Amino acid sequence: MDLVIGGGVTGLSYGAFTRNEYRIVEAASEIGGYCKTIRRNGFTWDYSGHFFHFRNEAIKKWLIDNVQDELLDVEKITHISYKDRYIDFPFQKNIHQLDQQDFIDCLYDLVYKADMDVKSFKDFVISRFGKSIAELFLIPYNEKLYATDLDKLDKDAMGRFFPDADLKDIISNFRVSDGASYNSTFTYPRGGAIEYIRAIERRVDPECLELNKRLTAIDPAAKTATFSDGEVVEFDNLINTMPLPKLLDICNIDYDRSKFTANKVAVFNLGFDRPAKQNSHWVYFPQKELCFYRIGYYSNIFGDDRMSLYVEIGLESDAEIDREALLAQVLKDLEKMDVVDGHQLVDHEFLVMAPAYVHISKESEEEKARVLAQLAESNIYSAGRYGAWTYCSIEDNIIEALNLSLKLEETTSIEIGKLRLAVS
Repeated sequence: MDLVIGGGVTGLSYGAFTRNEYRIVEAASEIGGYCKTIRRNGFTWDYSGHFFHFRNEAIKKWLIDNVQDELLDVEKITHISYKDRYIDFPFQKNIHQLDQQDFIDCLYDLVYKADMDVKSFKDFVISRFGKSIAELFLIPYNEKLYATDLDKLDKDAMGRFFPDADLKDIISNFRVSDGASYNSTFTYPRGGAIEYIRAIERRVDPECLELNKRLTAIDPAAKTATFSDGEVVEFDNLINTMPLPKLLDICNIDYDRSKFTANKVAVFNLGFDRPAKQNSHWVYFPQKELCFYRIGYYSNIFGDDRMSLYVEIGLESDAEIDREALLAQVLKDLEKMDVVDGHQLVDHEFLVMAPAYVHISKESEEEKARVLAQLAESNIYSAGRYGAWTYCSIEDNIIEALNLSLKLEETTSIEIGKLRLAVS
């Protein structure tokens, strides 16, 4: 029997794909992990911004065919806050929108990049885009996002998600803007991201999913898992989706805790009494004097007549949070940036994601490879954004679950209805 720990995207997807006998256990009272939705006072808020960008058409069809809600296909409108105005995202393709001297500096440094030994994420950013683009946006923004010095992160910390820097493409954008990026469009259910989670859940046997079931111990040698209600479950394979360090603790596996670090993100979902002034879907804020690194407009996706925002603040993992003081600062900074202009706050929701963005370094990857190999000897597999301690998309989580299910079944594809899904 395959025991799946966690009822988020990865755990539910594994249950939907596998043809083995399985059981999914979730410690919380509802499914979804961080991908939950709150509906209140006419506002629809996710735990934070969750927008599904698909590269794999088969996976897209597998998911959206089971959504029982209106799906909105949205052409992304994203901006970057620069001095006293917004410029289009991505930054490096729109440097012609900067002040003249900044534009000249960015273009010059992009063309005449200095050769350098790339050892960290900060080195990577400078080597790929040049010093000016890096210092004007990429370094300050990502330091706010990760709440750490970028020299501590691996050069490939964001992988394919980091924007490209093709010089001809950048220059052609000066005349004809295409705004292209890996996620230039997204789909979003009118009922919020939870509708995607429910679409996956509908492919899971309800008798194989149990909520309010908290894991307390795993014995890798005996292949048993113990729960807070006293039940001991034997497993053939265990698929974990909770944060990797927590799994290692529960398994009593020795590891270097200092190698697995992450930030946490405080999120305010805010509902106001009047429409938004901007047409953005989300906006990036690299300014150090502002508390948030990104805000997003639910109301601009839905076409609502009351502004509805999510606001994200990156913090060190051990940072103490004064909720009321932080909310006051958020509202002050929103007013400073002219997002709020006479708007009255109608309702709000506060939450903290911890961990949020993991800090990927050469040392963490080496330690991760070691402990994952040790776990695999006992048929324990750790998957998902936090289970695999990585940076990835929700679509990546679904594909990872598919590939793991096929690996454990020793096959290369699965057919669901008229749709055949294969190892990527």
